[in-house]
Amino acid sequence: MKSMTGFAYTEKQTDAYSAAIEIKSYNNRFLEVFINLNARLSPLEPRIRNIICDHCKRGKIEVTIREKKKNPLFSVHVNTGALRAYISAIEQLKSLLPPEICSGQDIPLTTFIQLDGVIEAETMGGDENKAWADIEDVFFDTLQKFESDREREGRHTEQNILSHAVVLEESRDTIVSLMPRIDQSIKENIKLRFAELVNDKIDENRLLTETALLLMKYTIAEELSRLSSHLEEFRAEIGRNMYPGKKLDFISQEINREVNTIGAKTPLIDVSRIVINMKDAVENIREQLRNVE
Repeated sequence: MKSMTGFAYTEKQTDAYSAAIEIKSYNNRFLEVFINLNARLSPLEPRIRNIICDHCKRGKIEVTIREKKKNPLFSVHVNTGALRAYISAIEQLKSLLPPEICSGQDIPLTTFIQLDGVIEAETMGGDENKAWADIEDVFFDTLQKFESDREREGRHTEQNILSHAVVLEESRDTIVSLMPRIDQSIKENIKLRFAELVNDKIDENRLLTETALLLMKYTIAEELSRLSSHLEEFRAEIGRNMYPGKKLDFISQEINREVNTIGAKTPLIDVSRIVINMKDAVENIREQLRNVE
């Protein structure tokens, strides 16, 4: 079992470059992956996205990679189109000004160098495979830390969930032990009502018939049986599924339905108190499952 929340951060320094990678995640019903890269690494986005999707099934995942070459190669060239446009504009300006203003006015070279877009420089990034080779080891190191963080939190969450499952199982067993009292309580209530209606003259055969019908209506044997089945499936799902969050939430809803029915059908105050504890346990389980992948 893994948590949907996790965090990892790693930095790497070499003689050629520095890199910093951060991976963090939040709860989310579905999988959403957001990747933030600088320009040189942008071709790597599909590759990184596929790796993240192989490791994560639910949650909002944010990956941020910042990488900087320490001695980058530059390409510097003159944008001749921009330069010609500036020269044309300057000549047009001269034609509009009085000759005495423009005579003897030489334009220094530095003026053209400072004009926007005349001199262009760009970092030589290299190909995609070279960019990946630079960050691959630090990326997988960060991913491993991220997975370890989610697994650690997942183990803690699993222990918490199973502790509440134990409460449900023990409560079920207690209710099963109270079944004779529950049946007796129903019979006594029926007998009392009959006595009030017929002035203590009770037809025993009719009483037995009505008792049997009402016991069928109010018995919780089926609910207890289904509850036991759901609890067994709940534990089995944790053991066999690496990503049990959605399935466990569905099973929890079924458990909650049976608990509510038991509470509604049972007249004993002792059972009502147990049902309240069971509802609280189910609610705690469902709260924890919101953080499980």
